[in-house]
This record gives sequence, C-alpha cells and structure tokens, in this order.
Amino acid sequence: MRIYLPATAADLARPEGVGARAAHAVTPALRAASPGEKDEDLEVPAFLAAADASLASLEPSDVPRRLVIAADVPTAEPTSGEDLTEVSAPDVPWSAVVSIHADDPDDGEAADLVRAAVGGDEEAIEAAGELDLLWFDASEREMLRELLR
Repeated sequence: MRIYLPATAADLARPEGVGARAAHAVTPALRAASPGEKDEDLEVPAFLAAADASLASLEPSDVPRRLVIAADVPTAEPTSGEDLTEVSAPDVPWSAVVSIHADDPDDGEAADLVRAAVGGDEEAIEAAGELDLLWFDASEREMLRELLR
C-alpha cells in the first residue's frame, strides 16, 4: 500500500526511517466516495492532504518547507476521522521509501510563503497549497537534507 507521510526537514535526519504517525493513502472510504476513479487518480487527494498536514505540523523554528514522504508498506489502518484519506501509519524504514517531495529548497519566495503560513496567515496557507512539490528519489535523501539546512 502506498502511503504519503507528512514530514519536516528534521525527519530526513532520522537514521532508521520515519516514525509512526497519521499519514494519507487511497482508502476504501475514498474509493467509495469516488466511484469509477482509478487508484492513481485517487492518490492525488491523498498526496495533497499529506502536504497540507506537513504545513500544519511545522513550527516557526522548523525549516520552512513542506515535505511528503511516499512509501510502500504492507498495511496502514484507515482512521475514523472526517478525512477520507487518513490512515495510521507504522514506523517506516528508509528502505520502504520510494520518493520524497519537498518545496523547492532554492525558492526563497516559497520559504517566505510557508513561513507566513506557519505564522497563521490564511492567504499564505491557501497560496502554499498551490505550490508544486519537487520530486526527489529516495536515494537523494541526504542531498535534500543538506539543501534544506
């Protein structure tokens, strides 16, 4: 099962992998709410929910970048909340990670926007949700970690 874990730059430094947390995935409830949609299309709202959750988890002292870690795990249990994509994810070793998605490390305007969103600026929160996250292969984790320092 492909899951999307909301993350921060600090998670990239964890040697074993990403700790257990709420994540997002294509769940039976999401499939039921979107009959006829292919799983690859349903992955989009799960991914975007993880990006939003990453933003919501950031503190003012964190690197002002949203991160989403995509991983393949045997199972992840859907939660009973309102978010149809939310699952309870186990600890995920780096070997299960397939890609990492992040705001552009070189884009100062994106950093300013995320910083404002973390500060509670509603317009910045909405605008940050419109930014595309860049794709990084799992093997580029250390490089990305250095870029986000």
